[in-house]
Amino acid sequence: MQEKTNAGQDPSDSGPDRHDAPNGDYPPVKPVIPAAAAKRANASVIGMIIALLVSIAAFLPIVLMNPLPKSDGFRPDIDVSASARNAADVAGFTPAAPDTANAYRPNYARWESGSGSGVPMWEVGYITPKDSFIGLIQTRQSNPTWLLQQTKSAPVTGTRDAGGQAWELRDAGKGEKSMILDYRGTTVVLTGTAQLDEFAVLADAVVKSMDSNPAVTVSPSASPAP
Repeated sequence: MQEKTNAGQDPSDSGPDRHDAPNGDYPPVKPVIPAAAAKRANASVIGMIIALLVSIAAFLPIVLMNPLPKSDGFRPDIDVSASARNAADVAGFTPAAPDTANAYRPNYARWESGSGSGVPMWEVGYITPKDSFIGLIQTRQSNPTWLLQQTKSAPVTGTRDAGGQAWELRDAGKGEKSMILDYRGTTVVLTGTAQLDEFAVLADAVVKSMDSNPAVTVSPSASPAP
């Protein structure tokens, strides 16, 4: 009986050491990444970083060669006087080319044949010193319907003196307004969002330009449509 007892396994020796892991808690197992997998992961990250650096290096010269625009914006080189002279033959009159001493910057100057409105006209767009806009339109075939279209049906609110002439003022009270003048055989319409003092300066220059040009004699065949 004593030998049998000694040969048997002591129940206290079975299983993990209870002194090393009290209350059945075991130390956490740390996962081990194989060396080859870790190498592949590092290679992927390094490859992405290299690709990003290559992309930046490729686009950086393009950005540096295209500097940001100046704060005053793009200024097209428009010669209003030259465009007016070129349009004189087809217009039948010398279009107004107001001299504003470069205070009003033109951004277009063109002759419109009137294929859409039926009224051929001279058009010039100006950016004022206060960065507002005034469009100049001149024609010798004006009519009431055309005028309503150009002024967006704004009502007549009075007159405005400029260049020694009384211009008709139309204002809908929504920011945009128009000044209209029938003078020396043509009709001039100034329309835009500028203040009236800037309208007056441009209108004065328009009258001076028209005074320097020959007056237009409208023939019966060129009478405007009602």
